[in-house]
Amino acid sequence: MNEPMLKNDPAAINSAEFFDRSRARLGFDVPPGLVDPNIIPKSGDQGTDRMLEIIAREQPVRPAAVLIPVVDHPQPTVLLTQRAAHLNDHAGQIAFPGGKIDSTDASPLDAALREAEEEVGLNRKFVEPIGYLDLYATGFGFRILPTVARVKPGFRLSINKSEVDDAFEVPLAFLMDPANHQVHSKEFRGMERSYYAMPFAERYIWGATAGILRVLYERICLT
Repeated sequence: MNEPMLKNDPAAINSAEFFDRSRARLGFDVPPGLVDPNIIPKSGDQGTDRMLEIIAREQPVRPAAVLIPVVDHPQPTVLLTQRAAHLNDHAGQIAFPGGKIDSTDASPLDAALREAEEEVGLNRKFVEPIGYLDLYATGFGFRILPTVARVKPGFRLSINKSEVDDAFEVPLAFLMDPANHQVHSKEFRGMERSYYAMPFAERYIWGATAGILRVLYERICLT
């Protein structure tokens, strides 16, 4: 029977246990579905899975990588960004540092680290990559491979305003508490599909970002 790691007090999340579990459960094998349209990443939602099958037939696969930067404070946080309002895709939405994988990137990990440096100036010397989370697909054809990483405190950010309006930290305990995982639904071509949202103060975390955080909870915070 699965039980949450955070049994009584979500605010008491143990960062050492979180990172130890992440190291034990994650690795750096690149899933073939990152580039293969015939492999459809499963979401756990029937409507979403059907949508992803349709999208894979109609659009080219768009490989992408993001960094899940967990800052190793006594009460750890996750560093997130707010995308610039003028962007064509997902303007103003809450996101992880990351973007499409370029041909010059040595790996999805390298792409995630590069994007984090370009978007918010997160220096690689503060980042300890731990491993890839499950591949996450979106309705826009993106195949996103997230890298979970431990970030040493003391870094200074430099926001690239052409890509990002803001960067901020959210307590990991809040994001890993299933009580904060709202489930909503929307229609796709007559089919109902569900998605997660995790509102935090004035920030509305939803869509792929919330979905990836939910996967992180399921992979690391459940025994």
